[in-house]
Amino acid sequence: MKKLLLTLLMICGLMHMPLAAHTAPAADMTPNDVAMYMLNGGDVLNIQVFDNPELSSPKEGGVETNPYVVRPDGYFAMPLIGDINVNNKSTFDVTNEITARLSEYLKNPIVTINIMKEGSTRVYVLGEVKRQGLYELNKKHNLLDAISSAGGFTQFSAKKNVFVIRSGSQEPVLKVNVKQLMKGKNPSSNIPLYEGDCVFFTSNGKVDFGVDIYPFLR
Repeated sequence: MKKLLLTLLMICGLMHMPLAAHTAPAADMTPNDVAMYMLNGGDVLNIQVFDNPELSSPKEGGVETNPYVVRPDGYFAMPLIGDINVNNKSTFDVTNEITARLSEYLKNPIVTINIMKEGSTRVYVLGEVKRQGLYELNKKHNLLDAISSAGGFTQFSAKKNVFVIRSGSQEPVLKVNVKQLMKGKNPSSNIPLYEGDCVFFTSNGKVDFGVDIYPFLR
């Protein structure tokens, strides 16, 4: 098992490189979508602090000219309170955090956040999938999205032994039973993916007669 994990880390370590975030329109998001949206690097935010234009996304003729943009490391900065970490946080969570931190300087601040553009999350999908490669995931950025982007798994995939290698994490390797997930069991295993993560499908070791044996009998 240790040998397998070391191999996975080496494969995905070689694949990792600095990744620039992309953005995509978020006009189709409902208010609930905005509130529960998990923020990512590259997200473009329209932040309004009631009666405090100097803290709000600047406007000129009704058009935001200098919105807040989440950096690739998952942070953005605001006057008075400095850097805000949005990693693993929803828009709702960040709104509450900004409100609490501004409360040290303002009386009863009212804060709203809207997503102007979504940043994409780029992840690697390798191993026993139909199309290995680097994929950009929008919106949910979860494991099933990554599998779908790669065209699904092959017949040789060990769906009980799928590994997610986190980029720069203290606990970099997670093992997921995708077979159960596909059956609607343990939905929490449809984990969110983050910039530079690697999803690796191991082989089940089965032999396909038509592919592995029959050609040599002809």
